[in-house]
Amino acid sequence: MGKTAFVFPGQGAQAVGMGKDAFETNDAARAIFERADKALGFALSDIIFEGPDEALKQTANTQPALLTVSIALLEAFRSRGITPDYAAGHSLGEYSALVTAGVLTFEDAVRTVRARGEYMEMAVPGGQGAMAAVLGAEREALAALCEAVTAEAGAVELANVNCPGQIVVSGTSAGVQAVIERAREAGAKRAIPLEVSGPFHSSLMKPAAARLADTLAELTMNDASFPVIANVTAQPVAEAAQIRRLLAEQVYSPVLWEDSVRWLIERGGVDRFVEIGSGTVLAGLIKKIDKSVSIVSINRLSAMEAIAAAQ
Repeated sequence: MGKTAFVFPGQGAQAVGMGKDAFETNDAARAIFERADKALGFALSDIIFEGPDEALKQTANTQPALLTVSIALLEAFRSRGITPDYAAGHSLGEYSALVTAGVLTFEDAVRTVRARGEYMEMAVPGGQGAMAAVLGAEREALAALCEAVTAEAGAVELANVNCPGQIVVSGTSAGVQAVIERAREAGAKRAIPLEVSGPFHSSLMKPAAARLADTLAELTMNDASFPVIANVTAQPVAEAAQIRRLLAEQVYSPVLWEDSVRWLIERGGVDRFVEIGSGTVLAGLIKKIDKSVSIVSINRLSAMEAIAAAQ
């Protein structure tokens, strides 16, 4: 019998109305939305369900919104009796994984990711940073191109290693633009600018990481009840002090998603992934990493019924 990993999406998976069916029909899920509003001191749930889209897209709202929807769906799903052997999350999603593993309380997590979003927005003035998705390039060749461009045009680095053929770069606007123009040198098919409010997961985020480290230092953290795969190392972590350090580093380090999924499959013995939260982004990435594993996406209550029927 193979093992199960719960995985949680990050920024980019948000959509107005996400989680509304769970809020309206499941008491455990509704309680999470209410706890989020209370912990933050404003009606985050109104922004999640009603928008407008511009408000939900603001990083300081997006991050707590996605965490809240993931944990609300998780709470509704717990009654199915499926428990994970491992958890992982993409960037912001790592906080959902840590709540699942009992490292952070939901209230501490939702306040922390709200602050994390604010720190990330503050770190680089608008227009000075950018991100782009590069499709079809080899990791080593793209890293070499980023190094060359950094020396000539401005800092640009690998930010998300998502799956074979899909890597996101991040850095100064000039550096990212130069990579977009020269990506074919690295063998890329396409390079597409992303609609983001800052150069996330690049060294330009170090001021945000310093602020986040101070916030994390004040939190009570428990050791994880099962291993969580850290974005920064693509290795399992369970010890609270190490998790605290890696969460600060994560803001300016690349998200090693492909490596994390490969570790889970090849070293962790995982053959079933359950994506919990808005959208199906991670299911798509995991299929490109390894077609042989089973993946289900719990992004609404009806998806849970389908899983229960398949048990």
